[in-house]
Amino acid sequence: MKDEGKDLRERTKGFAILVVRFYSNLPKSIEAQVMGKQVLRSGTSVGANYREACRARSKAKFIAKVGDCLKELDESSYWFELLEETGTVASASLEPLHKECNELLAIFTTIAKKCKISEA
Repeated sequence: MKDEGKDLRERTKGFAILVVRFYSNLPKSIEAQVMGKQVLRSGTSVGANYREACRARSKAKFIAKVGDCLKELDESSYWFELLEETGTVASASLEPLHKECNELLAIFTTIAKKCKISEA
């Protein structure tokens, strides 16, 4: 495996760890816990999907798994926005999560575009 792939494996795992720690510190209100569980699920699945992509048996399966990563990152971003805009969580506590999520979105978007270009 390329070093870049290993770095992204570590980075997506790091994002999952940030999400788990964030969830652990959420208020115990029903609203916070419902939204928190959603972001916990989507945020932690990015790394799992990327690991599956790295083991894909075909380029098409790799592209599909990268697409799953994008979908889960976009969903995580949505839950971060909702947690912030409902006043459930302070903007400052979401800033590092938003930043990493947006950077990962940009990375996976680039990967998806390059794969689709080389496929054509």
